[in-house]
Formats: sequence, structure tokens, C-alpha cells
Amino acid sequence: MFQSTRRRLAVWYTAITAVLLLLFAIGVYLYVRNTLIERIDDTLNHVVEVVERSLVIEPVNSSSKKYRINVEASFRNNADAVEDDHIDLEWFSPTGELLWSTLSEPLDIPIHVNRTGETVHVARKKGDTKQQPLYPSTENSDILLRQVTQRVEVGKQLLGYLRVSHPWFEVTKPSRQLIFDLGLGTGLMVLSVAASGWFLSGKAMEPVRESYQRLKQFTADASHELRSPITLIQTNVQVAIADLELAETENPALGHYKQQLKLVERLTQRLTRLVNDLLFLARQDSGIAKESFSPCPLDALLMEVVEEQQLLATEKNITLTLNLIDPPSFEISPEILENWFTLTGNWDQLVRLFTNLIGNALRYTPCNGQVKVELARIETKNRIAGVRYHHSAQLQVKVSDTGIGIPAAALPRLFDRFYRVDPARTHTEKTATETTTGSGLGLAIAQAIVENHQGQIQVDSTVGVGTTVTVTFPIHLDHLKEIADGK
Repeated sequence: MFQSTRRRLAVWYTAITAVLLLLFAIGVYLYVRNTLIERIDDTLNHVVEVVERSLVIEPVNSSSKKYRINVEASFRNNADAVEDDHIDLEWFSPTGELLWSTLSEPLDIPIHVNRTGETVHVARKKGDTKQQPLYPSTENSDILLRQVTQRVEVGKQLLGYLRVSHPWFEVTKPSRQLIFDLGLGTGLMVLSVAASGWFLSGKAMEPVRESYQRLKQFTADASHELRSPITLIQTNVQVAIADLELAETENPALGHYKQQLKLVERLTQRLTRLVNDLLFLARQDSGIAKESFSPCPLDALLMEVVEEQQLLATEKNITLTLNLIDPPSFEISPEILENWFTLTGNWDQLVRLFTNLIGNALRYTPCNGQVKVELARIETKNRIAGVRYHHSAQLQVKVSDTGIGIPAAALPRLFDRFYRVDPARTHTEKTATETTTGSGLGLAIAQAIVENHQGQIQVDSTVGVGTTVTVTFPIHLDHLKEIADGK
């Protein structure tokens, strides 16, 4: 219990820290990426301003008010100036015709006037193995460019378009490196937090564990010490009742005291059961119980329990049946067939388990109802690593009744110790609930026994329809083979 709680605490510490670190890493990544993009856009706009100032604008003729750009004079020196910074220039005519470019090949991209910068995708032509790459790092793939396009005007006359391009890998390369660094750092931090969380949760659980251990020890010691005086009281009460029965023939007035002593006897027996239940749970919790496990034929065990409970079923006029599901029709070895319903467990604990479950079903089922006990073996075959099959088997016992049922809100707490469903919520008659009072430890003990046998227990119920308790036990086939071989 404490290990699972410690595990959950460590997982919560790690998960919350991982989420916070992930959000921090995403924030850092977005900030750095946007900073890189803004830096490139600022560079491109600066280049546009520099090139605009260096443009040589000439009149078309001496008598005309129209102007043109002298391309050779304007871009003669700009090509060398921008090459070192991986910036390329393109000059287009007013009609969109490419007149000059620093690129080794023209870009098949329409002109979009945009001073804030835009990211464009340039696809390489399929099948063109001789095509030279625009940039060395994009030899075998498409490229992305960051571009700024500026209209160049004199007055109201459009002289052309200036487009400045910058390779996008100047953003993607540091971004990828940043993602790797952030991922590695976040992973190492998460591992560190997981280790720290495991250590701190263990430290936090130590006082609780010590208190719980003292409580369990107190419960075990108190239960053990109470057994002797309770047994002594019960013995003396029984002796007193026997003496009163002898004296009652001479003095009938003693019958009143006899009834009171019988009430004390019943309460003492109930207290004895409670003490035994508390002692059992305390031993299970502390791990001091050392029950011996041996092969247990579950079919024979259920037959014995059903036979014992048949008297109570007859008194309430309830039909109690046991159904053993036959093995499948395919060929099974006689040794396995003989131990078809056999598991390794503790006989006394299993008897107590099914006595509790069947007794509860009979107690909460009204007269003329039905209680069915079904035993089946479930064979499963799972593929491991896609190569070979792993065979496993389970024994499944279902105890179904047509009783008053359990409210859905009470199902999650059924296995809590000392928890009892409020009889008023079952909407049944008083006669159906008069005898249903108990200590609230029956299902807690049942769960402890099932978990001690590495099994599972599940309760499905509908108010007014009935309840089904399903218990599943694993069967280890290798051990079963040893049983068949007589080892």
C-alpha cells in the first residue's frame, strides 16, 4: 500500500514538473525562434533601404518626365556586398519580368509586395539531376526562403520591384539545435525530478508508515489479547446456561435469566468473530501471516461450502445451485483434466472467502430467490514478440443472486473496512434487512484473501435485480504440470 502511494506521489511530482518544464521549453523555443525571424527581417529591410539608396535612376530622355533604372550601374557593386550574408537580390520590371538576380537560377515565385517579410517554399523540379542547388545545404531537397519585396517608385511612376531573399535554414538550423538542447535538458531534469520525487516521497511517507505500523501492531496485539477473556466469558456463560437448564425444572422463574445469558452468549460469539476478523486483517497487513500454500481442487472446495450453506438456503426457501463448466471438447491429457479446477492456495482461506460470499448472497436474497455459484476455467493464448505464444489459464468463480442489490454509489466503497451499505437505501422490507447487520469486514477479508492468492475480485450489482461477485485466480501451468507429475 505504501509503495503504491509513494509511487503515485513520485509520478505526480514528475508529471507536474515535466509539464512545467515543457511549457518553459516551448516558451524559450518560441522566443528564440521569433527573435531569429525578427533579426532576419530587420536585415532584409536594411538591405532594401541600402539598395534603394544606391539605385541609379535616369530619365528615359531629356524631354520626358518618365524615369528608368540603370540596372548595370545600380547593381554592379551590390552583388558582392550581399553574398557573404547569404542574401540574394532580384530586380523586376514594372510588368514583373526578372531583369537581374544574384541567384544561380530564377525562382518560380510570383511577386508579393511585403515589407514585413514572408516565408516562401521553392520546390525543386522533379527529374532534373543537373539542376544546380540554390544553396549548398539544399542540394537534394526543397528550400525555404524568407523574403521582403519592395515597390520602387518615383512619384507615381512604378520603376520596378526589388526582392531580397534570405535562406530559411538560418532559422531552422539553430532552431533544431535548440530543440535538441531543450529536449535533452528537459529529459535530464525530468529524470532528476523523478529520482528526487521518489526520495522525497519516501521521506514524506516514513512518519505515516511508522504510525500505520504501530496501529497495525496495536490492532494485532489487542485482538490477540482480547481472544482469551472473550473465550473465557463465552465458556462461563455456556456453563451458566447449562446449570440454569438443570435448575429450571425446579424453579421455572429462572427461564428469564436463561434468555439473558443466551443473549450474552450471542453477543460474545459476535465479538469473537469481530476479534478474529481484525486479527486476520492485521496479520495480512503486517505480513506476519505464513499460510502454507498447496494444491486446492476448487470444485471440491465449492461443493463443500455449498453443502454447508444449503441449510441456511433451505430455511429461507432459496434455491442454491453449483454449476461446474465442463472442459472443452478438444483432447486434453488425463493429468491436466484431473487437475482442471486445481490451483495453488490456502484451503482454509479459500473456504472462508467463499463462505463469506455465498453467505452474503443468501443473507441479502429474499425468500423464493436464487443463488447461483458457477466455476469455469478460462484458457488464454497471447502472442509474445509476434513469434511464439504464451499459454495462461485462470479459474473464475461467479456468485450471483436475485437479492436486493447494491446502490451504484456504494460499489466503490464495498471493500472498505467497517463500511456497510445503508439498509434504508436498498428499498426493501424490514424482514429483508433485519438479519443483514454485520461488522463490515466480510468483503474486506474477501479482498485480502483474493489478493493473497494474486487474484482479482469484482462486484456488479443492480438495485432490485441482484448482485454478481466475480473472483478470478491465476493458474501457473508449469506448477500444474508438476502436480500432474506427482512432484
